[in-house]
Amino acid sequence: MNMKKNSRVIFGVIMIAVLVPFEACAKKLQTQTLTLKKNDGGAVQITAEMARTEDERNNGYMRRKNIPDGTGMLFLFDRDQMLSFWMKNTPTPLSIAFIDSQGRIRDIFDMTPYSLANVNSTVNVRYALEVPQGWFARAGIKTGDMLVLNFDTRAE
Repeated sequence: MNMKKNSRVIFGVIMIAVLVPFEACAKKLQTQTLTLKKNDGGAVQITAEMARTEDERNNGYMRRKNIPDGTGMLFLFDRDQMLSFWMKNTPTPLSIAFIDSQGRIRDIFDMTPYSLANVNSTVNVRYALEVPQGWFARAGIKTGDMLVLNFDTRAE
């Protein structure tokens, strides 16, 4: 193989190695419109990507730079458990709500971009909802409010 052809092959392999992980992370998951019911009787809707598989949950919002208000990602698990999240490779500030199997929001925490510090639920929960940081406060969502479970709640 001559040097020019060899350089093109190496360049092609490098481009695939660099671009494939970014394209995989940019892939949007299936979305669902979710309803959050407030204790005061009001309700708020959010469009959430559904992270059902282990791979989808592990990647979450990594490398995402634009997460519009009114959108989020719902992480679904197959059983109640203590959950722990971090912000590795995540450039966008997020807030997270830990939600029990009945749909009750048990905790809401802010998370710092790129932080490796764990953010843990304080009780066993089934779901976690990540949104742009401050969205829960802007929407008037608090601990004790409810996620309406009118969607397929199974994790894969």
